[in-house]
Amino acid sequence: MLNYLWFFLAALFEIAGCYAFWMWLRQGKSAWWIAPALLSLTLFALLLTRIEATYAGRAYAAYGGIYIIASIAWLAVVERVRPLGSDWIGVGLCVLGAGVILFGPRLSAS
Repeated sequence: MLNYLWFFLAALFEIAGCYAFWMWLRQGKSAWWIAPALLSLTLFALLLTRIEATYAGRAYAAYGGIYIIASIAWLAVVERVRPLGSDWIGVGLCVLGAGVILFGPRLSAS
């Protein structure tokens, strides 16, 4: 259950860090936005290492579903843009895929 907290916090810091770069590069904000962006992205990377998983790649793939949910929530809450129906369909498909990766049967590659 603690993994979900790490996933959520990692997503929050990754989106915040990328958003800060977005504000600087796309919205013409001050270059001072780089400092919190770098700090936030560093925290994201550190938090993602807290995930209990045998393989990093599988943890990152599962995190992708959480990231997509958090991104759509960011769109709604921070940017104040109402997500479209197609956004929610995409979220559902991605979360389903992440669930298959995380909880699906481990089939042999050979």
